[in-house]
Order: sequence, then C-alpha cells, then structure tokens
Amino acid sequence: MTHQVHAFEPPERFVAGTVGPPGERTFFLQARGGGRLVSVALEKVQVSLLAEKLEELLTEAQRRFGVELPEAPVSLGDNEPLETPVDEEFRVGTLGLAFDADTATVVIEAIAVGEAEAEIELGESEEDEADDVEPDEDLDRLRVRLTPEATRAFIERARRVVNAGRPPCPLCGQPLDPAGHLCPRNNGYHR
Repeated sequence: MTHQVHAFEPPERFVAGTVGPPGERTFFLQARGGGRLVSVALEKVQVSLLAEKLEELLTEAQRRFGVELPEAPVSLGDNEPLETPVDEEFRVGTLGLAFDADTATVVIEAIAVGEAEAEIELGESEEDEADDVEPDEDLDRLRVRLTPEATRAFIERARRVVNAGRPPCPLCGQPLDPAGHLCPRNNGYHR
C-alpha cells in the first residue's frame, strides 16, 4: 500500500477545528489549497501541544535567525467552522515541526498513527533523543508550510478551539459535563 503525502506549501487555509457537541468533540486539522481539502483527526491535547510548540518555535526562530515575529492578530481572524465534508483522511500519531531558515517558514507535518505512540517532535531547534527516532516513511502525512503570520493566526485559533469546550472543574481541572461529574477531589460525590 502506497503512502500519501498531502503537501500544502503554502495552504490557502490551515486551521484546527472540531465536529460535535462539547464533551463529544472530535478535533481536526484541516488544510485547503489547489482545489483539495484534507482533514486529519487528532486529540485535543495534541492541538493544545501543537499551539504551544509552535509558539516556542517562533520564539526560537526569532532568537536564532532574527525572524520578525508578527504581533498577535488584533481581529479574531478565522472563526469559520471546518469546511465540509469533513472526511477523516487519517488519525494523527506524530506531529513534526521545523523552521526553514532559508524561506523563513514553519513546516508542520502531521503523520498518521503507526507503531509509535502519539508525540510531538521538534525539528532543527532542539537537539534531543527524538532525533534518532525516524517516523515511519510509509505512513500517510499532511505537510503544510506557513509564514510566521499564518502560524500566529493558527496558534490563536487553535487555542480558542481548545478552550471552547466544557469548562474545567474548579477542584480537579477535569472537564465538567452539563450533568456534573464525579470529581476525584470529592471522593466520587457529584458536584
């Protein structure tokens, strides 16, 4: 079976979004460009981590390469829902990030779930033991190349999407269901 690389360098649109009601939301990364629309599913924690790591990557790029960092957008930017149909191309296992100093762009790779468990690898800016773990070359992947401005807009939206879910329990931080939840801090009693 041949693997597919869905490359958008750059995409017309690249966003994180969700389908479903709070508590049952499925998270997606969606890229559009050249008449193609690709959606890949991932976990909420992966979206949150991706925004955090992209922020670190931009800061590092500024420090190391003098890249001009855009201010956080004043407007709320892209608040439109995901485009339909949202057909899950694959579920994301690994997220790879790199900064291309030659073109001053951020490269994000979402790689399908393989043998390895979900993780985020940082390319170029961090030397750590993740370097000797090569993601399987025979897995489907979605690759996007973004300007620092587009990266900043992606980060802002990703954070809004993550935070738009159920409010956290003030005691344990777990998401609250409309019907309340069994809080471990209350020894299993409903709040």
